[in-house]
This record gives sequence, C-alpha cells and structure tokens, in this order.
Amino acid sequence: MYVRRSAAVLAAAVVIGAAAPAIAADSSPSASPADSSQSASPSPAGSPSPSAPAKPTYPAELYGTTDPTYDGVWRQSLAMLAQNTVGVKPAPKAVDWLVGQQCATGAFAPYRADAAADCDAKTPVDTNNTAAAVQALVALGGHDAAISKAVTWLKSVQNKDGGWGYMPGGASDANSTSVVIGALVTAGEKPADVRKDGKTAYDALNKLALPCKDDDGGAFAFQPDKKGKLLANADATAAGVLGSLGKGLVVSPGKDAPATRCVSEGLPASQQAAVNGAAYLTDALAKDGHLTSTLPGAEDQPDYGNTADAVVALAALSGADAAEKPLRWLEQNSAKWAEQSGPAAYAQLILAAHATGADPRDFGGADLVEQLNATGPAPQAAAKATSEEKTKDDSPFGVWWYIGIFLVVGIGIGFLLSGRKKGPQA
Repeated sequence: MYVRRSAAVLAAAVVIGAAAPAIAADSSPSASPADSSQSASPSPAGSPSPSAPAKPTYPAELYGTTDPTYDGVWRQSLAMLAQNTVGVKPAPKAVDWLVGQQCATGAFAPYRADAAADCDAKTPVDTNNTAAAVQALVALGGHDAAISKAVTWLKSVQNKDGGWGYMPGGASDANSTSVVIGALVTAGEKPADVRKDGKTAYDALNKLALPCKDDDGGAFAFQPDKKGKLLANADATAAGVLGSLGKGLVVSPGKDAPATRCVSEGLPASQQAAVNGAAYLTDALAKDGHLTSTLPGAEDQPDYGNTADAVVALAALSGADAAEKPLRWLEQNSAKWAEQSGPAAYAQLILAAHATGADPRDFGGADLVEQLNATGPAPQAAAKATSEEKTKDDSPFGVWWYIGIFLVVGIGIGFLLSGRKKGPQA
C-alpha cells in the first residue's frame, strides 16, 4: 500500500552509494532496474552474432514478473492481504514462498533468491517488508511461529525515540513507524506498550507532525531534513494517519467526523495528529481529486499510489464519504497505472475499495480481483475449478460424445423391448 517507497529508495541509495528519487507512479518500494539494451553493431566476418542476454526468471510462486530485489515480499504480502479481503485463498505454494523468505532472526528481506541459504550480516532485512509479511500471515492464519519471531525482531530494532527506520538502526520515519504499528496491532500487540527508553511509536509519529501554525500544518514529514525542519509529505501523511489511528494496511470505514482543518488541541495527541493529517489530505485532494507527484526536473503528474493510500487513510478515520472524490478519480483513471505497476498496485486499489465499501470486482468497470489473481499462481478456488473441469472432460471425444452413445443405446433397447412385446409373426 503506501510504500515505504521513500524509505526503500533511500535505503537502496545507501547500499549503492547514490541517491535517486522514487518514481511516484510505482507502487512498490522501489522501481525495478531498467532493461539494458545493446547496440546493433556488425560482427566480424565468420564470427557468430552476439545473442541478447537471457531474460532473468523469477519464482513462479511470486506475484508479478518484474525484478523482486527491492519489493518481492512487499508485493507478495499486499497481494495476499487484498485477496483475503474478498475471500480469495492464495495458492499454498505462494504462501510457502512468503514464509520461506523469513530469516532465522524473524526478519524479512525484500527478496532472497536462495531462501535455503542462511541470512547473514549482509542480508538486507528491513522493517517494512517484515511488517507487511506479518500482516499478511496473520490474515492467512496458521503461521503463529513465524509471526511471533517477526514481531520479536521488530521490537528488537525499535529506536530510542520509539519509532522505526526502514533499515535497522536507521533514523525513524513516518512510513516505517506506521507500518510497524500496523503489524503490532494485527498481531495482537498494543503499540502503546511497546517502548524503548520510555518512548512509543506514537511519540515518534507525533514528532513528525507539522504544527498547525506552520505552512502545510497537520501534514506528516517523512523525516526531519538535515537542518531538522519538517517538510510536508503526502505519502508520509497517509501513512501517519493510519499509524496514529493504530490501523494496519486493511481498514474498515471509520465513524469520526470528517476532518476539515488543523486544530491544535481537543483530542489525545495521536488522535489529534490523525485528524490533522486527514485535514491536510482533504485539502490536497480538493481541487483535482488526486495527489500530485513533484520531482525535480520532471513535470508534475498524478500520484496514483499515494492517492489510493489517501483514500484508505480518510476512510479509516471518517468513512466512505470522506474519500469519495479521490475514489471516483481512481476508478476513472488508474487502470493503465495498475497494469504497468503490477500486483502491489492492484492490491492498493482493492484495499482502497475495501476501506470505502466499494466493489473491487467492478472498479470503474474493471475486475481488480481477477486482474490481481492473474499476476500470480492461481488461487486455491480457481485451481480446484480448473482441476474439476479437466476431470469432467478428460476424454478426447468430449461430453456430447457420451450423450450420443447413450441415446443410441437407448433407442436400441427400445426396439428390443418392442419386438419382445409383439412376439413371433405367423
């Protein structure tokens, strides 16, 4: 859902040594590497022409066909969460793949190509993929041991300010802190009781909320900038609203009054932060019905993923009516984005539909559930139906051949019985 797009890209930048902005239209923690191309230069006479590099293959149990290096566990978890909201049971092999990605410590990396190998200090485990996996495994049921290990690991990497960063030991950010809150709540923990040096995740989030007196008051910052200043971030705000409400990635419509303005007092701190964050999102969505991506050197463009996240956040606080305008915009405009972005995007839209009570099987005329299912292994019900159909018609002649045979036999029996009744002729 609301990726830890920013967090994942920043973490990847640390690993490769160069920071790059996140792609707003991508629904995964980071964009997949672009395919490389070769120039068509002629070969020396008599030598074989160079062949194109083999296209990499990824596990058949994995949702999506793009490079899972930075988002494999994330998109697998979101896909299964979305399926669960509509009663679809994923294929057992897809679930096994997710469980198999867990390290002995309980943490998850975005993707481990060789899950049989032990994790070590170089394995890039992170809080976001771990927290998403926890929420998916809780929804699926039957994975208590894996969930317990993951929650224990998350608690072990809590920062002194009460929050979490994307990577263990990294500075706390609104997105990571919020998705971990969701994992704790989903697993039956009380985030207010999970403390480090007396601080909770809610304390960390409150510090990232812009005061009402500031420009963009009510919004959440991802992290303070180098000078300690808080800058409004729509992605972080959508995450921060859910985190402050103590919600996971899957929400039901809330019943609080719609938030229309930033207010400095009147509610407990976390509830106030959620209301003020929702007011910021409402204002940002008021003009066009969508959030906008602003990247240096690029034209502004609609931000589909964060708009879907905003729908979930607004609905979680105030119900479907508060999110109606952006939801309708997504119904009319998100099809191409979802097709290009893959399973996590379809999942985001399904979760937005679920949060508002909309029908994901008729989302602007599209069946999001069918489209999501098509990106991975056939779900249990679909696989069973296919097997039954094959069993019913495994003859090369087909069912109508059998019907014809029975008709012919029936007619023959009829003639035989008729002859017996008449007896021999004189």
